[in-house]
Amino acid sequence: MSEVVQESKIGGMFRALRYRNYRLFFIGQGISLIGTWMQQIALSWLVYRLTDSVFLLGAVTFSSQIPSFLLGPFAGVIADKFNRRKVLVTTQALSMVQASTLAALVLTETIEIWQVLSLSVLLGTINAFDMATRQAFVVQMVDQREDLSNAIALNSSMFNMARLVGPSIAGLLIAAVGEGMCILINALSYIAVISSLLLMRLEPFERVKTEHKVWQSLQEGFKYAFSFPPIRTLIIIVGLISLFGMPFSVFLPVFARDILHGGANTLGFLMGASGVGALSGALFLAQRKSVVGLGRVIIFTMSLFGMALIAFSFSKLLVLSLLLMLFTGFGMIVTMASCNTLLQTLVDDDKRGRVMSMYATAFMGMAPIGSMLASSVAETIGVTYTLAGCGFLCAISVIPFALRLPRLRQMVQPIYMRLGILPEIATGLQNASTLTAPPEER
Repeated sequence: MSEVVQESKIGGMFRALRYRNYRLFFIGQGISLIGTWMQQIALSWLVYRLTDSVFLLGAVTFSSQIPSFLLGPFAGVIADKFNRRKVLVTTQALSMVQASTLAALVLTETIEIWQVLSLSVLLGTINAFDMATRQAFVVQMVDQREDLSNAIALNSSMFNMARLVGPSIAGLLIAAVGEGMCILINALSYIAVISSLLLMRLEPFERVKTEHKVWQSLQEGFKYAFSFPPIRTLIIIVGLISLFGMPFSVFLPVFARDILHGGANTLGFLMGASGVGALSGALFLAQRKSVVGLGRVIIFTMSLFGMALIAFSFSKLLVLSLLLMLFTGFGMIVTMASCNTLLQTLVDDDKRGRVMSMYATAFMGMAPIGSMLASSVAETIGVTYTLAGCGFLCAISVIPFALRLPRLRQMVQPIYMRLGILPEIATGLQNASTLTAPPEER
């Protein structure tokens, strides 16, 4: 009886933590992500303090994320062909070197904006390979496929718990000792995730023998993803919310200092509030036992995200701005994580890396383009109207998806019936022991 009670305790919202490998990853990555958010806040504040330029804020974001747009598809091929754990250990070690170099320059007060831009490009290049591989690696850490959606939701919870903790600590540290210490802590935090990867017990890696070259593998991946409307539509949604919605984080230092008349603490509070909302959204997804109905969830949360951005852009009260950041974080993460979960459920294992690299490209690759466009527009009309316009575009972008949802649901239904999802709505994905390829569009 006690075993049944114990199973019920861990089998719900946190059921993916039953697996040792995923538990190690969750802890190590969680520590590292706190450092990542600390560095991001410190770098944004440093650039704005040194330059007073909204455009350069966008340029730094562009530099750190454009490599994902250019290299993401190639990263997906790497994730499908090579040992994913070794790839991740390599990317995390290189990220540690990047953060250590940046910390040394800031702490010695020799940092210049060109160095920030150069190191941002380096980190973006590393992240292009890291993100695609990490997304595809999740399935190797969870033994039972029915717990995959929970693992993805918990990943989002971990990411946003770090977004809650990291900026809050960073705001206090920046005010007390400066930006350099935050970046140094991030460099040290990589030790945790590298250790967790090395401690995992995984099945021996067997490289798939294929005569396809890189370009042929890319073409196969694109054809697979974009010939099936549900997968294509999910990737487009992620790209749109990244293009129109993600620039809000670039503008937060401007809102914190010039509109809300605060300091680094205010920036940390705004990011922390967004993190609380996002964490709530991730936990909301974690308690769901089925992917059924996520299409309607995406319509609601993407609309919520857009409207919250519009309201935030005109707010001049800190309390109201913090409240709106809660809704912004909730809407953004639920939309992104829902698309991720649906994609992971639909794709075939041997193409998972390439499809998830397209997700990563849409997520990280479109953001720098949006950031540069929004920063350029903000130089002319101001951040308030620019962000309001971004929110409006996010809200209306979901309309075509809403109109096509019944048709997309019909396309997905045969796949979910084969996976056992539709007959087992009460227990979610318990029969989804294998993934099937999407049917060819006729």
